[in-house]
Formats: sequence, structure tokens, C-alpha cells
Amino acid sequence: MITIDQIFAQKIEEALNVNGWPLGNVVLCAIALVLSILLCGAIGIERERRGRSAGLRTHLLVGVGSCMIMIISIYGFPAIFSEKRDVARLAAQIIAGVGFLGAGAIIHRNSGTRGLTTAATIWIVMAIGLACGSMNFILAIGGTALIFIVLTVFRKLETRINKKAPLIIVRAKPDTPIVSKILEIAANFDITVSELSTELLETGEIEITFLIATKNKEIPTNQFVGAVELVEGVKHVGILNNHKS
Repeated sequence: MITIDQIFAQKIEEALNVNGWPLGNVVLCAIALVLSILLCGAIGIERERRGRSAGLRTHLLVGVGSCMIMIISIYGFPAIFSEKRDVARLAAQIIAGVGFLGAGAIIHRNSGTRGLTTAATIWIVMAIGLACGSMNFILAIGGTALIFIVLTVFRKLETRINKKAPLIIVRAKPDTPIVSKILEIAANFDITVSELSTELLETGEIEITFLIATKNKEIPTNQFVGAVELVEGVKHVGILNNHKS
């Protein structure tokens, strides 16, 4: 069966009027590499603009590297092994390897998890690179467009959702009855406290994180935080989202 990329390769070779030289495949490989640079670089720039740990260079290396390995898997072996080799084998190894790389971008603390979205973009540029390397250019371009919709439009939606349940972080002296004070202040503002957790820091301070919610349309977050800051022994009060992308 003749694949789409081979049809393109044959058309290119006919247009270049060459005999015996697989210039069509060479041109396709060049297009695949350039396209992976453009698409993965665009996602990397979006991450770079937001100041994430994995930015332009990381996304380019993962995407272009995946593209190259996929090209090697398809074209890099002698024709004598064409019936014995599995072109998907190297792609499967890439998926597993990039999974470990993405895990390195995730930072988990008691106050939340950071880097989940960046880890996901590292994983998705790998998929874009594989799509380019397998000459599925339309899939790569369409997938990149969808990723940008997720990173922009859905980010605004996520922000609205997070505003309905802010994550509060409080640091206080260890001898401060901070939990009972927080619950008392929350009751005064008709606020519900959930997912409360405590952690003893190396500095000797207590760090408490919790979500707040209310039946009202707007949560008096600033007033609540101001009241907690006035508690004796409180060192710091901050407002966080559920996770940092």
C-alpha cells in the first residue's frame, strides 16, 4: 500500500525530474523538521512568555527530537529490514521517555501543585513532533491550533472557576491557635473552609492551606484575608489558585 507521504514524495521527484535519487523523501523530511520547529516553537514561546521553567528551548528540543526519531524509524533502516521492523516501536519509547521529562517540570508542595500544564505541553509537543515526523502535517497543524485554544480560551475559564474557590495559605508562629482563629473568622464572614492541611516548616513556622467558599455570588476574599492578617502570631497570608500552570 502506498502511503500519503510516498505519494507526495513521488510528486516531488516527478517535479524535480530526478531518477534514482529519493529527493522527494528528503524534501518531506526537511518540511517535517521545519514544521516541527514552527509548531513546537510557538507553544514554547507561549510558555516562555508566562515565565515557566520549561520554555522555548525545551519545547523545541522535545518536538524536533521526536520528529527526528520518527523519521529515523521510518526511513533510517535499510530496505532489507522493511518487512521485519516496526516503525511504531521507537515512537512508543519516546512517549515513555518524555513522560519522565514532564514529571521533572511538576513541583508539588502542601500549598499546591505547579507545572502540570507545562508538563502537559512538553508531552503534547512530543506528539506534534511525532505527527510531523510521520508526515501527518494536517494533524500536526490542527493539533497545535487546538492546543492554543486550550492555553488561551480555557485559561480564562479556569481563572473564573478558581475565583469561586480561592486557595488561601497562612504562615504563623507555632504557638498560635491559628486553625481555631481561621474557623472563627470564616464563621463571621459566612465562609466555608475545606481541604484544610497543615505543615511544619523548617523555619519553625506553621503553614496552613485551605479552600474557602460561600453561598453568595462573590466571596469576600480580601476582607477575610485582612481579618486573618490581624490575628496575633500570623506572619503571612496569601491567595493562590488550586494549581499553577
